[in-house]
Amino acid sequence: MKRLVSFLAVLLLAAGCGNPLAGGGEGGATGDIIIGASDVGESLLLAQIYAGALRQAGASDVTVRPPVGSREVVVKALQDRSLSVVPDYSGNLLRYFDKDTTATTSQDVYAQLRQKIPAGFEVLDQAPAEDKDLLVVGPQLASSGVKTFSDLGPRCRELVFGGPGQWSSRWRDKIKSLYGCEFKEIRTTDTGGPVTVAALKSGDVQVADLFSTSSTIAANGFVPLADDKNMFPAQNIVPLVARGTLSPAEVAALNRVSAALTTAELTRLNVEFTEQKRNPLDIAEEFLARA
Repeated sequence: MKRLVSFLAVLLLAAGCGNPLAGGGEGGATGDIIIGASDVGESLLLAQIYAGALRQAGASDVTVRPPVGSREVVVKALQDRSLSVVPDYSGNLLRYFDKDTTATTSQDVYAQLRQKIPAGFEVLDQAPAEDKDLLVVGPQLASSGVKTFSDLGPRCRELVFGGPGQWSSRWRDKIKSLYGCEFKEIRTTDTGGPVTVAALKSGDVQVADLFSTSSTIAANGFVPLADDKNMFPAQNIVPLVARGTLSPAEVAALNRVSAALTTAELTRLNVEFTEQKRNPLDIAEEFLARA
């Protein structure tokens, strides 16, 4: 994912200026709502959208506190109520609470997540929006008849793959068992970033792992392949909440945000932030006006 450290300065400045979307105060013991986010731009942007929605629902003290660290740190912070809510991804969250899960579709992942989540937590409505792994190819390979993972399988031995370092340990055996795919070479590039994009553009790799909300896919004419046997689990955006920290009106506000958040919309928001360099507080405010 895109790591956008410069976003932290924007958020901290906004909080210091008392921006209505950023909120203020230390929170926790006084009942303030503390929203956590990682230092990934998308997470930070979602946190600002949640903050604005909660304020519109009547919350008087809302603070966005990035970065919060690993999922282990987030879970502990929700347990001790130093955080109230964080944006998360359904598939990764389910795997954290149930390492043996085999659920892959959006419906099954969300249903199991609600069953497996421990006491003290709750997940609100999931959004249609997903930020999940995709395999993408160039237009020439796609035009030769490679449109799905099943189409890719018989061609893998002639193709070089580019993706993150952990791809082999996580997916090499899985893609072989499901699709009969064994790449000629698995090359470490980066995690859906510029190195991967450049390698695919230049032809150094012919298949790459990117993310479904990446603006680089359409911008470069890459073609995402359909994962027709659901190798990659669903990764719908879902608010993870410390149970009891939000009022019914505040829960309803975040559910309305989720209902309005599609993958196309999230991709567009990411473009506004990462490429157009727009103020994330303005992006959040405009999204909420449309939602």
